[in-house]
Amino acid sequence: MDLYLKVRLAVSEGMSRRQAAKHFNISRDSVSKMLSYSTPPGYRRQAPVRRPKLDAFVSTIDHWMDEDLKVPRKQRHTAKRVFDRLRAECGFTGGYTIIKDYMREREQRRQEVFVPLSHPPGHAQADFGEAVVVIGGVEQKAHFFVLDLPHSDACYVRAYPAAVSEAWIDGHVHAFAFFGAVPQSIVYDNDRCLVSKILADGTRKRTVLFSGFLSHYLIRDRYGRPGKGNDKGSVEGLVGYARRNFMVPIPRFATWDEFNAWLEEQCRKRQRDRLRGESETIAERLQRDLAAMRPLPASPFEACDQASGRVSSQALVRYRTNDYSVPVAFGHQDVWIRGYVDEVVIGCRGEIIARHPRSWEREDVVFDPLHYLPLIEQKINALDQAAPLQGWDLPEAFATLRRLMEARMAKHGRREYVQVLRLLESFELADLHVAVKQALQIGAIGFDAVKHLLLCQVERRPPRLDLSIYPYLPRATVEKTSAKAYMRLLSTHAGDAA
Repeated sequence: MDLYLKVRLAVSEGMSRRQAAKHFNISRDSVSKMLSYSTPPGYRRQAPVRRPKLDAFVSTIDHWMDEDLKVPRKQRHTAKRVFDRLRAECGFTGGYTIIKDYMREREQRRQEVFVPLSHPPGHAQADFGEAVVVIGGVEQKAHFFVLDLPHSDACYVRAYPAAVSEAWIDGHVHAFAFFGAVPQSIVYDNDRCLVSKILADGTRKRTVLFSGFLSHYLIRDRYGRPGKGNDKGSVEGLVGYARRNFMVPIPRFATWDEFNAWLEEQCRKRQRDRLRGESETIAERLQRDLAAMRPLPASPFEACDQASGRVSSQALVRYRTNDYSVPVAFGHQDVWIRGYVDEVVIGCRGEIIARHPRSWEREDVVFDPLHYLPLIEQKINALDQAAPLQGWDLPEAFATLRRLMEARMAKHGRREYVQVLRLLESFELADLHVAVKQALQIGAIGFDAVKHLLLCQVERRPPRLDLSIYPYLPRATVEKTSAKAYMRLLSTHAGDAA
């Protein structure tokens, strides 16, 4: 730039172009160029680049690259592989560098360009992301639901053990409760939990659960193109933001509920931020979103998967590869199943017969020991080998009670012990534990005594082992004293004295 200024000043003050070239030790063409442009114009190509050794093979390279779009990404041509094939199959004599440069330029020309979008208030985008978390001391993969309001950039994040249909719906229900309103429309990808099929005309066939959800909240659903995340770029970016800011370092919580409560608090804190290019905070812009959204319906949608099944001969019902127990009285009957995110509910006709924490393992068996106690009472020899009772963590007093019952009453004592356990069908474990300890303290080893003490514990009154009040207590058989037995007793004492 300094040389440009000196040359142009010298010529403007009367120095000829020949003298300027000689004085500044540059060519006359350079002087003419400096007089034509006030600043260096830079290199300007006048004709397209000629590649005589490559041009004849460009169509072949383009064909190979187009075919690569149909194969897995890791098995596509590299510049080195194209170079080797051209030499071996086509007689190419050029170098590797021109192949590499052409493929890089071709890739740059084919990269997609996007249109900046504006987002009116009252609309949302939803997606799922993945991250590693530690819940209850176990490291596992969390699937976190994200709902984004692009106009205000407000968000809601909730984590689940799996990204199943009921997790999608449960995430929406909690997000709507968090904001206190329902968006007019939501943009989704084509997840199989939501879309069962994409029809030939581009419309989507929704899953039954998702259709019911949309009908309940009156939401218009919109979808991005398959494999095109940029169609819902706001929530895609928010998934990455949540992973980097909410899940680094790896979150460690005792339960999923504690983790999700913490995530909600992070979403609230983020509303105080003012993002780049915005003059208002997220919370201030959120007010326009909420004003354009619909009010919540009178009741939330029930986020559960519904199925039917049949109870097996072992009183088990299969749901999503896992088996859940039901009371043995319902064996071989048809039942209905509702799968929630955190529990599985099983019913027969209009009655709920079993509730279990949901297992996210595969081919797992979930037992409730109480379901099998009536059958074990009948088949008492199966007590020690009954799988539903394995690992049942009962207080130590129960094992002591069983040992004393078996020592005093043999097989009948085992049956009475099962009858004691069946009291848990109607009473709490804590109350039964108190009654068992009292029975052990006073030496009243029997089902009737434990039941009496349990009722007194629940009714808050002192125990009275009175047959007139509690006729189910075992009656003692008192025989008349015989002289023969009395004389034998005296002879025993006389022998001890001797």
